[in-house]
Amino acid sequence: MSRKTFQRLALDERRQSLMEATLTCVARHGLDGTTVRRITEEAGVTPGLVRHYFGSKEELIKNAYAYLIGQLTARASESADTGEDGPPAAQQLRQFLLGNLTSPNLSEDKVSLWATFIGQIRHDPFFAEIHREGYREFLEFLERLVEGVLIDHGLPHRGPQCRRHAIAINGLIDGLWMEGSLNSGLYNRAILPDLAIEATERLLGLPTGALGTAGPAPHAPAPQLQEENAPCAMPE
Repeated sequence: MSRKTFQRLALDERRQSLMEATLTCVARHGLDGTTVRRITEEAGVTPGLVRHYFGSKEELIKNAYAYLIGQLTARASESADTGEDGPPAAQQLRQFLLGNLTSPNLSEDKVSLWATFIGQIRHDPFFAEIHREGYREFLEFLERLVEGVLIDHGLPHRGPQCRRHAIAINGLIDGLWMEGSLNSGLYNRAILPDLAIEATERLLGLPTGALGTAGPAPHAPAPQLQEENAPCAMPE
């Protein structure tokens, strides 16, 4: 993007560009190596815009973390399509799981950024509050999806039950997201959505296949260490 083009952007777009440039720099250089110069060079702007919109590099980095968490939650939530004319509850939950465990959310850069920022939570109340609010928003959205599915299947759906289910499913998503994003090559990442769907059906006490399947994976398979139908290895 040329500087002239950038100068024509609206305020929100300028702020967004600076936050995205910050995340790019943090992914490449870590927090300590992320300087105002690197951020502004990545964004194609002058250092004065950092002061103008955020006041300091530290405030820009904090806002960039909030932006990252918001993007991760929003992309998964939007995939669920919960509008008035949206699909049935089971399909909404399936799509939400799929949105968390496929690109763009399933990304080595994103999980690395998340891990970099998470280390700040114990030391900085601002980061801790962002994490808490992001987690709360994610759980509340997941609770609503779970409640709809349980109602459709005639299963108990009181608030505490939906909350427990949401916490468990969130833990499932987090584990698969972190390991899948790091892409160790130990298995085909394309299996992750179906694994999440099958496990969620068991957690909720649903019949097998109640949430459907994730469908074909949009990316090429990774190497596998064993054949799909090979028996599990037993300890000697």
